[in-house]
Amino acid sequence: MIELVLGGARSGKSRYAESVVRARPGPWVYIATGRAWDAEMRDRIVRHRQERGDGWLTVEEPLALARALRHAGDRPVLVDCLTLWLTNLLLEERDIPAATAELQEALSVRKAMTVLVGNEVGLGIVPDNALARRFRDEAGWLHQTIAAYADKVVLTVAGIPMVAKPAAGEAGPHHRS
Repeated sequence: MIELVLGGARSGKSRYAESVVRARPGPWVYIATGRAWDAEMRDRIVRHRQERGDGWLTVEEPLALARALRHAGDRPVLVDCLTLWLTNLLLEERDIPAATAELQEALSVRKAMTVLVGNEVGLGIVPDNALARRFRDEAGWLHQTIAAYADKVVLTVAGIPMVAKPAAGEAGPHHRS
């Protein structure tokens, strides 16, 4: 099962994603794509690890996401987050379509629950510089690619998870009981 969780900053997406993975037997793998560029980010990373608690094997992998997924084996995985991974690819001037294709290949052979988190950045104003516009566009294309491939897509708003694409057998967003 592949689930994509999108949302804005502080929308509750990571908390929701963690609950989905924790519903499976552990140990769970947390693939962290963020980099500690400054003291505030280092503190944030430490705080997030503490908040997650026990039972998680944290793998810090800013670029080789597909490889990290393959190494996770049959354990449930949470990838947090796709947009930080994309940022790293952009800053390192990597081939984003090739990295995305490699990610899809790694996802295609996973047997265990895999939840991928991404920041929805396309709902705001048009950015004022070329790099920011490219990032917004690349994030949109990446999320569309993974959403099309995912079994389920959830959008979080104000801590509320809303199913945008239900998994097979789940009721859709307009289902009436």
